[in-house]
Amino acid sequence: MTGHKILSIAVITVSDTRTDATDKSGNVLVQNLTQAGHKLHSKIIIKDDVYQLRASVSAHIADAAINAVLLTGGTGFTTRDNTYRAISPLLEMDIDGFGELFRQLSFDEIGSSTIQSRAFAGLTNNTIIFCLPGSPGACATGWDKIIAHQLDSTHKPCNFSDKL
Repeated sequence: MTGHKILSIAVITVSDTRTDATDKSGNVLVQNLTQAGHKLHSKIIIKDDVYQLRASVSAHIADAAINAVLLTGGTGFTTRDNTYRAISPLLEMDIDGFGELFRQLSFDEIGSSTIQSRAFAGLTNNTIIFCLPGSPGACATGWDKIIAHQLDSTHKPCNFSDKL
């Protein structure tokens, strides 16, 4: 691709039960970002704990070598779904349209159950953060229909690559 900017992207799976062997959602994101020509900076699994999650994402945000962080999991409404609570205070700017568009697209796939998704995104310290539900299908939808385009420096009329 002419002019394609290669981004360094970290993938974080938020789960109390997943392992490297069972992390299908994280693997979907890794496969898609590398197929798009981006560089995988790191892939980790973190327990769904507000403070562990916030500390890890803060370290990723502070690392100038990381342009984007993709999180999967912890976006529902159970007591162990802490991604929104952990990450939203770290954001300098919310990308409201991401969650809105994600739920609109998800409606076609899972109907009204999409209202139980707290998918969200934001910018902070020249890093973009996308938080997706913990299912492989949701990760594929988020990547294929939104994130891939917004991290593609050749996507017109606009994308986020020039802000990272």
